Amino acid sequence: MINQLRKKLQEQDIITATRIDFTWAQLVEIIGCSGGYDYVEFLAEYAPFDQYDLESMARAAELHQLSMIIKPDYHNRIYVAQKAIASGFEGVLFTDHTCADEIRETIAAITPAIPGGGTLGFVNRRWIRSANLSSQMDYARDVQDIVKGFMIEKVEAVKNLEEICQIPEVDFLQFGPADFSMNSGFDKQEHVEEVAEVGRYVIETALRYGKRVRVEIRNAAQAQYYYRLGVRDYALGTDLRILKDYYKQERELLKTLVQEESA
Repeated sequence: MINQLRKKLQEQDIITATRIDFTWAQLVEIIGCSGGYDYVEFLAEYAPFDQYDLESMARAAELHQLSMIIKPDYHNRIYVAQKAIASGFEGVLFTDHTCADEIRETIAAITPAIPGGGTLGFVNRRWIRSANLSSQMDYARDVQDIVKGFMIEKVEAVKNLEEICQIPEVDFLQFGPADFSMNSGFDKQEHVEEVAEVGRYVIETALRYGKRVRVEIRNAAQAQYYYRLGVRDYALGTDLRILKDYYKQERELLKTLVQEESA
């Protein structure tokens, strides 16, 4: 089974994603029908969900040639990542790691337990071929292809960035300005230039080591700055942010219109 997300990362210059908190599979289908997105990231770090939701989202994505990745909490990351992989997710974005050894440990936990491999057993759920289950080695090859991303969002992670970038199994990296700011002991809004400088350092260092870098943007216009830095992977918007902005902006427009008409 070809990991379509890995194939896209290898063949495409530009990768476009979006992020969701809602588990309703129809939302994934709406994104798929809109065209142009390569994958959807489910924000399991923030959202309530169960294992049936993971399977439903993966199936909906497959209908539209989309890939799904998951962003789990740090403390239950292995369990959630394994269940997402078994459900058909093609990638995992891990949070809060601070050093290369910690990242290697996490990678080993989702790498099949083959000779010279990791510790993951034969977790065979949705890996179905026709009426037959995947063979053990087919399954192992599929799992080895899972795309692995890591957030660089702690002060220690920034300090250890060059060593992290030298781990072959790390497919992409992303700077987390909000977590970095809190970990530094200040609010991001009060240290805008300092945080932006660290973000540029993360991008430039990762690219220098040949890693893909992803950024989160609220609108398409924000991509220009990052494109000029060499970034080609964009996570555009989140469902909750899109709804929040719509409700706020349209309510204000409606309020203004009604006031003008009644004046």
